[in-house]
Amino acid sequence: MKREDLLKDPVYWTSNLQTELYRQIESFMQKHQMNQKQLAEYLGCSKGYVSQLLSGDYDHKLSKFVALSLAIGKIPEFNFVDVDEYIENDKQPYTSIVSNDLFITSPNRDQFTSDNYIIAA
Repeated sequence: MKREDLLKDPVYWTSNLQTELYRQIESFMQKHQMNQKQLAEYLGCSKGYVSQLLSGDYDHKLSKFVALSLAIGKIPEFNFVDVDEYIENDKQPYTSIVSNDLFITSPNRDQFTSDNYIIAA
């Protein structure tokens, strides 16, 4: 599958959102030193449900996704970007900056804002 086709695939974007929710839940559990059972109690759900969340085996309604995000103290923000514009920007070479032990990558250095960069330690 070409990258352009991938970026137009709903499964790709759903998986990205699920992965980010997983990452946020894992971070929340570590920060609060919780195991899956404790998280289930905190969220008011079963341990099996938490296991599904952490395995990526779910496809929530948007309202549930937002509720879970808020339950762990996070506000999910969504952007709507024109598909063709996104694909065109995605084709641009990436610019990398190393600063204070952080590696920041952006497709266009002129577009650095708090909403459109990736930081990896």
